[in-house]
Amino acid sequence: MTMHKSVHVSVDAMIEDLRTLVEIESPSRDLDALKASAKAVAAVVESRLGGHAALVESEAGPHVHWSGGGEPKVLILGHHDTVFPLGTLERRPFKVEDGRATGPGVFDMLGGLVQAVHGVATLDDWSGVEILVTADEEVGSRSSRALIEERALACGAVLVPEASADGGALKTGRKGCGTFWVTVAGRASHAGLEPEAGVNALIEAAHLVLEIAALGRPEIGTTVTPTVATAGTLENVVPAEAVVTVDVRVETAGEKERIEAAFAALAPHVAGAEISVEGAVGRPPMPESASVELFALAQRLLPGLVGTAVGGGSDGNFTAALGVPTLDGLGAVGGGAHADHEYLVVDAMAERANLIAGLVHAIQNP
Repeated sequence: MTMHKSVHVSVDAMIEDLRTLVEIESPSRDLDALKASAKAVAAVVESRLGGHAALVESEAGPHVHWSGGGEPKVLILGHHDTVFPLGTLERRPFKVEDGRATGPGVFDMLGGLVQAVHGVATLDDWSGVEILVTADEEVGSRSSRALIEERALACGAVLVPEASADGGALKTGRKGCGTFWVTVAGRASHAGLEPEAGVNALIEAAHLVLEIAALGRPEIGTTVTPTVATAGTLENVVPAEAVVTVDVRVETAGEKERIEAAFAALAPHVAGAEISVEGAVGRPPMPESASVELFALAQRLLPGLVGTAVGGGSDGNFTAALGVPTLDGLGAVGGGAHADHEYLVVDAMAERANLIAGLVHAIQNP
């Protein structure tokens, strides 16, 4: 393996590109916003790397795909959708002060995208390098998963410039995660005149919430968390419907199967109530074994680098589950993902851009 010599990257240029991307808001599922965002991402890629960044249309918005040509060897995988609704920018505009960049999406994960592009731009040889930036990671990657898996298998190694973990740690393992929606159908009746004529969907949902929460096994990394519940229509009507939303995280494929089977087996407690379940653990776990070789490479390039397993999922879960070596958390150093205090540490941008460049070079030249 030949080591890549760090080349100067311009932090000012990275900040300029980051401002461009942050100031084009890109909430998941807003197709018009995502079209504008994809065009901006493609323009940044083309301006720094040349060539053509193709827009891959999908029902979830356009994905962006760029290739440096030659036999595929490494996929840089990210997303341009964010969790913040339109109008967030007005309340929380992009700014850089006291060594921090702030604004919607700087940390998750627009900063990492920019760093990756600028890192690759320092290399003399782009052959075998692909960049895929999807439009629906924050909402489950349903429209992008097949493309992600296809390019990962073709390339054989995946670098994910998602936001780093606490203190700048890389993410060497991730839990599998999914969402379940449990719907209870009851029967409405007047709560005062004839409550006994109804079937109370809210009471059934209350039973189910406790039963579902008990499925968790935190001691082995399985969390089952009811997060949203809706029921009823008026204060004097027996609720005819209730819906409970549940967040699930697992560390092993066996737990994914156990949880999915338990949801499928839910049975009513209230006579006359009917239950239907949608959802699955859609993102398989990313085992730490998938990152071992790439993490060792990263540590050689940046001694002292720490790796950690985290509860959140990314598109790296899909690639790791295929057995493709995957290293995650290579993006921005900072904090506050999905929160109003989200920030990126400007002083770490050059180091992380060079880390991506070094990893790409090492993968190209084993």
